Amino acid sequence: MKQLYSTIARTAALVIAVLLTGSIQKVVAAPPTGIKNVLLVHGAFADGSGWEAVAKVLAKDGYTVSVLQEPETSYADDQKYAKAALDAMDGPVVLVGHSYGGSVITEAGNHPKVAALVYIAAFALDEGESCASIEQALPQASKAAFMAISQVPISTDAFTHKVTNPAWKTKPTWYMVATADRSINPDQERMMAKRAHAKTVEMTGSSHVAYMSHPKEAAKLIEEAATSAHVNQ
Repeated sequence: MKQLYSTIARTAALVIAVLLTGSIQKVVAAPPTGIKNVLLVHGAFADGSGWEAVAKVLAKDGYTVSVLQEPETSYADDQKYAKAALDAMDGPVVLVGHSYGGSVITEAGNHPKVAALVYIAAFALDEGESCASIEQALPQASKAAFMAISQVPISTDAFTHKVTNPAWKTKPTWYMVATADRSINPDQERMMAKRAHAKTVEMTGSSHVAYMSHPKEAAKLIEEAATSAHVNQ
């Protein structure tokens, strides 16, 4: 009888050990939680309210979302606002820009807290380029009438400022091309995405404001960046 109890005890101990080992392996092998902070940067002639649908999806999925309200009074001012917002965040950040906001994140993305960049139909500028130079190189189609009369002013300096240190050269990058964009030529978007080695998706038939017409897809791309980008601990 003693031998039987001893055998049962050893078997039970072995089962418990196996279960514990399995539990430990599962914890160790579990995928990283990824980046939880997202900063959304609006484009020219707009404000941050257009990000509402995207922000709601991200918040529902557990992300901490901030929306930058850059003043568009000068490129330097917009960089100052972006830096202050990034300084205030408590960990690594996915930095997202639409249209002119892409120019902003291209420089602001050098901030040490920025772990990934996401461009939504945006200017992913190279050294020496400005939003104006990209549009002059391959002109865009005309904008919709209502958008043209309802825009918020932007300074000439912000639109013509030449980028000096593109963050996409050192940070992982994602890009959403709007195939029916009538503000930035879609071929220019593809060119900028390709040279940035960006993981690229195309929104067929989407206008320039792809993040408003396709908020779920925009949020999905941002979340892909958040879960894929490597973060140094």
